[in-house]
Amino acid sequence: QVQLVESGGGLVQAGGSLRLSCAASGRTFSTVAMGWFRQAPGKEREFVAAISWRDDRTYYADSVKGRFTISRENAKNTVYLQMNSLKPEDTAVYSCAAPQGDSSVYWYTGAEWEYDYWGQGTQVTVSS
Repeated sequence: QVQLVESGGGLVQAGGSLRLSCAASGRTFSTVAMGWFRQAPGKEREFVAAISWRDDRTYYADSVKGRFTISRENAKNTVYLQMNSLKPEDTAVYSCAAPQGDSSVYWYTGAEWEYDYWGQGTQVTVSS
């Protein structure tokens, strides 16, 4: 059974920073990419960022470009999201996700149906 566990969320003032982590576990875990999504109260879940597991490709939503950085440590099956210059509108539950094996071709589009494994999420609250 594959599990994704996020950590690092919390309360921060506007302009501050947080670093989220997502660790994947499970004997059969294999993926082509990992991504971060977020869901604010009363809104649909949206794509934040994604990173290839095999090369240097990264993709970001326009709303976080220049402020957020996604990175990974393959040996630890862990992906990170460094969030700087946080804004109140970044407040949301942040979840990591991964496609199963090589099943996804369009993971870089941020489409949710490309991702098979999902974590429970971690709350990020940015106060003004």
